[in-house]
Amino acid sequence: MSVAEILLKPASTPKKKSAFREWFDSVLFAVVAATLIRWLFFSAFVIPTPSMENSLLVGDYLFVSRLHYGTTTPITPLQVPLTHQTIWGTSIPSYLDWIRLPQYRLPGFTDVKNGDVVVFYLPVEHPDMYQKYSRVLPDLHPHPTDLRSNYIKRCVGIPGDKLEVRLRQVYMNGQAQALPPRMQNEYFVSVKTAVNEENVFHKNGIVDYAQFTETFGDSIASNDETGYVVKTTSALAEKLKSYDFVKRVQPVFMEKGLKEPYLFPTSDAIDWNKDNYGPIAVPKAGMTVPLTEVNIALYGDIIRNFDGNENVVVEKERITIGGKQITSYTFKQDYYFMMGDNRHDSADSRYWGFVPKDHIVGKAVFVWMSIDPNPTSFIKKIRWDRIFRRIN
Repeated sequence: MSVAEILLKPASTPKKKSAFREWFDSVLFAVVAATLIRWLFFSAFVIPTPSMENSLLVGDYLFVSRLHYGTTTPITPLQVPLTHQTIWGTSIPSYLDWIRLPQYRLPGFTDVKNGDVVVFYLPVEHPDMYQKYSRVLPDLHPHPTDLRSNYIKRCVGIPGDKLEVRLRQVYMNGQAQALPPRMQNEYFVSVKTAVNEENVFHKNGIVDYAQFTETFGDSIASNDETGYVVKTTSALAEKLKSYDFVKRVQPVFMEKGLKEPYLFPTSDAIDWNKDNYGPIAVPKAGMTVPLTEVNIALYGDIIRNFDGNENVVVEKERITIGGKQITSYTFKQDYYFMMGDNRHDSADSRYWGFVPKDHIVGKAVFVWMSIDPNPTSFIKKIRWDRIFRRIN
């Protein structure tokens, strides 16, 4: 065939893709794009428990920015895209841990600050820790770091802080910290007569309450007070005082020196509780602590499991690394102390300890949808006033 014939020959028509091939390519592109966006920019989460009420409610759907603190590279690459721990609707694991990669954090444009609402991987799902904390969190299962359960709490202690809770008030480095505006606490509401719970509690957004009788430790029935223990904000507690059938509204808290079981750390040397906790130093990279009995209880888990050490044995009064006893320790990464805004109904750092920096996922930015799991009517299923609400 001559050159002229080759040039004059009509171009062959490209073979048209089948409908299935076009569908497959579209789905593949969507999955790859969604996976990259979810890993690099932001993720969507839903609030499953009341531990952050009344700041965040059960049924709130959030966008969580991974850019703020810098996203982390995957540790477990062999997993089904857009899943977490299990395949949708089943108990089948969605990953294989045959390959483990080192983790790196890409640059972010800020660090975690006191008061930030943070999503993080639950550290007590480490294989060496999940049985120890099963009484506090009964549904624990061991998972690789990047596939542990996502938790959301407020950061109250950053690396290097000295934290203390006195009668529910958080102090940082000796200074009282501003309370979250919608933080929820527990109150005893003493009443003179029967209460219409729908009109008094439900209409004020109080969903966690229980009838209670205050006996004052004596056998005189006339001294007893009938009322309710409610979990609500300080503003709503003040509003309850205005009802004519309410005798008094009193905060409920545990007295200093009353030791609470299952609190972190497990040690007979301390007598802390949820309302009177610490003082406690939040570990910072480069910070050195002496390994006293209390410090071993506080920091033994992170020395063994999260700081990159091998052959660590933690005992009540000593720690050995590679068979050699150490009397002090210098931390290799930063840690954080997290608490829920529902201070009497939150399994947080007071119960299971510090969050390592490599477990930080991102900053909760805003609520994009909110669905009431127990609406009084179908019309009230969506909480319209919470849509696109910023998280403070």
